[in-house]
Amino acid sequence: MTDPSGVTGTVVVTGAGRGLGLAMARRAAEDGFRVVIAELDPDRGARAAEELRGRGLDAHFVRCDVADPGSVARLADRVRDLGPLYGLVNNAALANGVGGAEFQDIDVEVWDRLMTVNARGPWLVSKTLYPLFRAPGRIVNIASDAALYGSPRLAHYIASKGAVVALTRAMARELGDRGVTVNAVAPGLTECEATETVPGERHQLYRSGRAISRPQEPGDLIGLVAFLLGEESRYLTGQVIAVNGGFTMN
Repeated sequence: MTDPSGVTGTVVVTGAGRGLGLAMARRAAEDGFRVVIAELDPDRGARAAEELRGRGLDAHFVRCDVADPGSVARLADRVRDLGPLYGLVNNAALANGVGGAEFQDIDVEVWDRLMTVNARGPWLVSKTLYPLFRAPGRIVNIASDAALYGSPRLAHYIASKGAVVALTRAMARELGDRGVTVNAVAPGLTECEATETVPGERHQLYRSGRAISRPQEPGDLIGLVAFLLGEESRYLTGQVIAVNGGFTMN
């Protein structure tokens, strides 16, 4: 498949069964890429792929648990069959109901689970799929603006997304001369299924702190991700770009 700039290949989006992930997968497919929806929930993933195919787009669902090396290896086997791999969007993460406890009250098991999915997951998927890339290639990691400004009662989530930021920079250094760019997008609090359980006070914090005060939607993010997957971003790597209506400003 070919994007408007003439790039060909497959784009894998993890956690693409709903919300931001689905929006990004849909845009990549609309841009002409073959899209692999790597999703843990089989019903959600199958519905997402069916929706895209119903629009005449090239979409495939592969059940994947980014915390399970065996599951990620099976994803790689399927991608190898579809190939060549051009892009990877590491979007899968635990976010539902993660706020509320102060750092000293977070259970070790909860901390470890969040770090395994949110921090180790992008590394594991990137590591496993990297041999399938054919340059030029693009990796886009989904971080969070919460890791850029700090937030109370969210220490484990912030730590995991801070790890994604650091991983992005390390990978960019290693892959720059191999034709693969690595960047991160740091969304603000986005109105979608994954944030429905976020406490109202945190929504209010964003509303009062944004330069653009309206709620953030998935559509506010996908244009940047599409750019980072495209040919015109070929000299951009190792960057972390916040999309949050001016809630944080560099």
